[in-house]
Amino acid sequence: MTDTTTRTGNQTYRGPAGTGAPRLAALPGVHRADVTPQQVIEIERYDTDDHRLTAAGITVALHRRADEPPQWHLDLPDGDVPEHLRVPLADAAGLSPAVPGEIDALVRGAARERAVRPVGRIRRVRTETRLLDEDERLLALVVHDEVTLATLGRATDVEAWTEVELRRAEADNALVAELEERFAESGLRPAVLAAEEELERLLRPTPKARRLRAGKRGSAGAGVMEYLGAQLDRMAAEDLRVRRDEPDAVHQLRVASRRLRSALQAYRPLLDRTRTDPLVDGLRELGRELAPARDAEVLHERISSGLAGLAPELLLGPVQAQMTRHFAREQAEARAAVLAVLDSERHMGLRAALDALVERPPLTKRAARPARKEVPALVARTARRLERAVQVATDPAVPDSQRDAAVHSARKAGKRLRYATEVAKPAVGKQAKKFAKALKGFQSALGEHQDTVVARGALRELGAMANSAGENGFSFGVLYGQDAARAEQIERDLPVLWSEAWTRRNRRWLR
Repeated sequence: MTDTTTRTGNQTYRGPAGTGAPRLAALPGVHRADVTPQQVIEIERYDTDDHRLTAAGITVALHRRADEPPQWHLDLPDGDVPEHLRVPLADAAGLSPAVPGEIDALVRGAARERAVRPVGRIRRVRTETRLLDEDERLLALVVHDEVTLATLGRATDVEAWTEVELRRAEADNALVAELEERFAESGLRPAVLAAEEELERLLRPTPKARRLRAGKRGSAGAGVMEYLGAQLDRMAAEDLRVRRDEPDAVHQLRVASRRLRSALQAYRPLLDRTRTDPLVDGLRELGRELAPARDAEVLHERISSGLAGLAPELLLGPVQAQMTRHFAREQAEARAAVLAVLDSERHMGLRAALDALVERPPLTKRAARPARKEVPALVARTARRLERAVQVATDPAVPDSQRDAAVHSARKAGKRLRYATEVAKPAVGKQAKKFAKALKGFQSALGEHQDTVVARGALRELGAMANSAGENGFSFGVLYGQDAARAEQIERDLPVLWSEAWTRRNRRWLR
């Protein structure tokens, strides 16, 4: 009934509730069949009422079985290798206890203002049969479950069936084939989904209509909303990574929020500004609040690498220890501040408003126009903004005291153009990609210049602190001088870098 490729691993079978156990006597090569005592296994699944955790790929469940202490299971998405957290149940009393604090802290960003409560339950009445050969080797394990699955909430649905899993150990193909025949005789058929997968399917929200509501495929509005939806999903994923204190997570959360803000600004004519302008303000404020944590992370790495690169005779005093103490405190304070921001009512309100924007797009009539014609015109407007900012940043008449701010303004305008061009790529194709690539070197130089500005402020502070403590701040001064020289070199190079990127050929797709 199955080919040999299905006999290399486990297989699950299903039949109507009450289907009797398959015959397991007189199997070829089986000397003895050991049957374990019956046990009950329960899995209680937790989520918000609108199943936000499931939609985000997060699983929270309470597992109970007689032979193990009750335990909370948290499964988090993490690329190809999911991460798991197991927390013992503090109080075994009660069917539906509250989610423990360490799990709640991680899923709060996905759940936001919604309570996390039981939304589904699987109950298995299980009997296991171990098939052994004459040498007491385990050939296969047959797991027989009477399954009851219930979804909880506004409507409670209950399903019941018999589920049998064949877990192959040392069994040969002949034994597996015989077992499959007997399963078929009992009315069991290969299952498409196991009970846990079935519950996952029932809980997973149906695909949102957000892309459908964005207008006709190929329209400017559809392209923009597709991009906004992707960045909102990215923002949710990075929120979780920040809570797990993963490297670079704060930076990636800032990037996702900046992409959202830039797209809302660049494509304002396609959207109702009464809805989008408050979101732009909220995202801008979020970026400011995340900046100290990101700066502390970048500066720690930059200054540590800078000190490591100095010649030994330029390292005076315990500079590495001074730097480590300073940034340990800075990063701890910044992380606490970031978590407070992410848990604030204001941030939860911003996330809810962004969800509403994507689910109910406030598109204007202009958004219905073809993206290939409409989007380049809007990117061109953003490009002109960058051009004006670069003219100021490279103007020799600008006082040195204002140069850093002018270059930083050009950097911000460049980022907005970069993200606006990302939106255009699906509609425009190679020309938009080539344009973005041409600007990459110029944009990198602007970013490095800003890094030197921030680093010089930190180095000046570290030097002053060392002096106040009676220690030597000379090494920090050396790094300050290197960064000041690098900033001046970038400023001299900007006109050439700009002329190489801002060619008529690169910009000919803009209208």
